[in-house]
Amino acid sequence: MNTADTMQSTEKFATPYIKFDKNQLINLQYALNKELLRTNKRGAYASSTIIGCNTRKYHGLLVAPQPQLDMENHVFLSTLDETVLQRDAEFHLAIHKYPGLFHPKGHKYIADFSSDPIPYWIYRVGGVVLKKEILFSSDIDCVMLRYTLLDAHSPTTLRLMPLLAFRNYHSLSKANIYANKKYEDIPNGIKLRLYSGYADLHLQASKEAEYVSSPDWYYNFEYPKEQERGYPFQEDLFVPGFFEFQIKKGEEVVFSASLEEMKPRTLKTTFNKELKARVPRNSFENCLLNSAKQFIMERDKKTEIVAGYHWFGRWGRDSFIALPGLTLVTGHAEQCKAALNTLAAQMKNGLFPNMGNSYNSVDAPMWFFWTLQQYSEFTDTEVKVWLTFGAKMCAILEAFRKGTDYNIKMQENGLISAGYPGVALTWMDAIVDGKPVTPRTGMAVEINALWYNAVCFSLHLAKAAEDEKFVKQWEDLPALISDSFVKTFWSEQKKYLADVVNGNDKDWSVRPNQIFATSLPYSPLDEQMKLEVLEKVKNELLTTRGLRTLSPKDASYKGVYFGDQKTRDAAYHQGTVWAWLLGHFAEGYLKLHGAEGIQLVKQLYEGFSSTMMEHGICTISEVFDGDPPHRDEGAISQAWSVGELLRIGYLIKQAESFKP
Repeated sequence: MNTADTMQSTEKFATPYIKFDKNQLINLQYALNKELLRTNKRGAYASSTIIGCNTRKYHGLLVAPQPQLDMENHVFLSTLDETVLQRDAEFHLAIHKYPGLFHPKGHKYIADFSSDPIPYWIYRVGGVVLKKEILFSSDIDCVMLRYTLLDAHSPTTLRLMPLLAFRNYHSLSKANIYANKKYEDIPNGIKLRLYSGYADLHLQASKEAEYVSSPDWYYNFEYPKEQERGYPFQEDLFVPGFFEFQIKKGEEVVFSASLEEMKPRTLKTTFNKELKARVPRNSFENCLLNSAKQFIMERDKKTEIVAGYHWFGRWGRDSFIALPGLTLVTGHAEQCKAALNTLAAQMKNGLFPNMGNSYNSVDAPMWFFWTLQQYSEFTDTEVKVWLTFGAKMCAILEAFRKGTDYNIKMQENGLISAGYPGVALTWMDAIVDGKPVTPRTGMAVEINALWYNAVCFSLHLAKAAEDEKFVKQWEDLPALISDSFVKTFWSEQKKYLADVVNGNDKDWSVRPNQIFATSLPYSPLDEQMKLEVLEKVKNELLTTRGLRTLSPKDASYKGVYFGDQKTRDAAYHQGTVWAWLLGHFAEGYLKLHGAEGIQLVKQLYEGFSSTMMEHGICTISEVFDGDPPHRDEGAISQAWSVGELLRIGYLIKQAESFKP
């Protein structure tokens, strides 16, 4: 595709798109709610707030997988405290939250900050003007910080003090007697490992620096975001010592923290080479493109999608939904196929692993067909898709037809029923006190819309590939499914679709799950029904940040997503807005309204531009409050949010190209 190339060239030399002024940076209430994220293709990342004060246990300058320990990320280097020494005076540039206070308050020295193409800060301390840049390596687990002394009127020394955690990113570090305080000298630095089983951490500078060993624990760092979310929020960090070096006006020094030993003499070259390869974050589209890359993990010959940052891992459902936008729209079909192959190899009993090794998603297999549909369309490889993935597709269809885990089985009317009490199998899977908030046991509307689409798409591919055996076995089913779908879910009186049908019980809660019957390539609804569904969703669920998960007219509606986990989960699918759903609203709307629908969809799409400075800088959050002003909440960067926005941008361009 040429879309990505077009986007990447946009505004290449424009003014920085993301920029904050000094008044915003010294306002802690404002600045501590703005977070940065940089990742690499191995699943590692660096993250903090825009003033460098960690507010989450998930923040850190070097957070990386340790597959020899578990399947999750681990915080190695929590932060790096800088101190400018000049004329016997010390100026501390860091900021930390401790019980009852922030100390030191280095943010007051920040004169300038931008996130394009990498985060950089300019500090003014008396006559000293120091620039700091952070670059996270694309290929190895390494973060590099470049310090440039832009101005100084007397000899200047820079002191760097690493604060280490060496712990799983879901946990917190506490002072203990087991931490290994030993270190080894390496070129221009040291390497150390606090606990056995971990990789070594290498701390090095591009110039010779004096290392002073002074091992000690620093106590009671506080993470306000964890406190808000109802989790433990205090941590102790280990300081092995500090590095000091003189820096002259105009001089650049690069400091690296890496799980591999670096060559100090090449650190500057490596930094510049990586920086040159970065796509600028100087437009809304370029921010989305950069963000898309951050979810794609290529490690151990597998290609996987990280569902969201900071705490989500690899989820099957999320991967399938996010893949077309993250890979196909951006011109990386080979990554899409690689991810499909990785997930297909893990299929069992017609199901895919959803979170970790749990095969508890009834919709993930159905989204697999949709992703293949998108891949087939973008690459024009229908027959090849059937030859490559046909066996897996048949296995899923047969498993659903005959019955598989969790009571997932096709009924006599051709529709899929799934689940039993206490289990949540659809994407609305929040559980409070051991019970699903939205159980949705029985025949769920989106599962059956996806099922119909999957059967029709498979028949289309089989016919193209002249697979007469498959066609003969399945060709009578679409008519049965279509007829049953309308009879089961549609209300001629209400003019919308029931959300779940279980026996004689029909749930008429107005939810967004019905929208897929308007957007999928194959739908059992006629055009008038689709128009009615879209109008219902538009009137009660549509917001500027996506679709609400429940109508505000419903007594169970919760308009704010905030508080401890129990409170948040109770609101997760009871009114909270999800951006990813907007992709299917936009697709259904454009299909039915054509050129006349472009204005609304374009307005919704471009409206997300302001979110680039609201929560996760240059990316899109997981969820938003159902009530205005629809505040960003949840994970600061979510794969299917970004993927579906990229896909909306593509759909708009396609629609505009067909305008008369």
